[in-house]
Amino acid sequence: MTDITMIRAASVRLSGHARRTPLLSSPFLDEIAGRRVFIKPECLQHTGSFKYRGARSAISALDPDLRAHGVIAYSSGNHAQGVALAASEFGVPSVIIMPADAPRMKIDNTRALGAEVVLYDRAGEDRDAIGARIGTERRLTLIKPYDDPQVIAGQGTTGLEIAEDAAALGIETADVLACCGGGGLTSGIALALEADAPGLRARPCEPEGFDDAARSLSEGRILRNAQTATGLCDAIVTPQPGEITFPIMHRLCGPGLVVSDDEALHAMALAFSRLKLVAEPGGAVALAAALFRPDEIEGDAVICTISGGNVDADVFQTALGRFT
Repeated sequence: MTDITMIRAASVRLSGHARRTPLLSSPFLDEIAGRRVFIKPECLQHTGSFKYRGARSAISALDPDLRAHGVIAYSSGNHAQGVALAASEFGVPSVIIMPADAPRMKIDNTRALGAEVVLYDRAGEDRDAIGARIGTERRLTLIKPYDDPQVIAGQGTTGLEIAEDAAALGIETADVLACCGGGGLTSGIALALEADAPGLRARPCEPEGFDDAARSLSEGRILRNAQTATGLCDAIVTPQPGEITFPIMHRLCGPGLVVSDDEALHAMALAFSRLKLVAEPGGAVALAAALFRPDEIEGDAVICTISGGNVDADVFQTALGRFT
């Protein structure tokens, strides 16, 4: 199981590779939220999302002989790109299984980073079966998108940075809002905060209709989403929380926050106009919660992640056209 020792070890392995992203703020956003808002812009991370941290952590932790055969992953885009880049940095092959309806930018970028992309029909094919077959044939190691201890450890380095920067800003108590799909980022941040900033509390943020983490935390057991379509926030749509991530979230996280697609688009427009940041819809849900769910947040400050910025141009134009 992931613990703070693994997160600190991952931080050492990521040093000089992953970017340390800052905490940003804007008085305009503070006014909307009614409190100080600090943004952790992982959209500025390599490959445009926090996923590089977990991918690099997991691949760097592999036995070199095993790693040499290559790695395989399944992803709608951000984990795909993180694994592709990290594998290329180690000079090993990567195969990424992606849904055919994933954003075109994410498919093209994954290929450009050196991965072999295998597309599948999300409605009619089983990605796990495809991955198992290819992985067995080629002796590839599976790098899971969130339910992997070393992936969680890599994502947890985000929390180490938040804890250190919050202390420098004098923030001793605050909710830390994380965009949440399977829970790798949320649980990793929660573990880091438990050790280094116990006054900060991680909380998962999700889009309406795909709020499995929020409902699972409320019920105290893993619940699935009824919907199987991807929705606007494709980057963080998963069937249910992970078997490894959920117990961590259940022990350490506050209640989940849920926002609408329109609120995610509005947050994207505000991130661009006020911070000059490009966020994808799934990467903007935590900022949307910070801005548009003020009554559900405690304290005079809130910290939120922008977890990714890999957005197709038409979606970005929709956000800007509607809210600017």
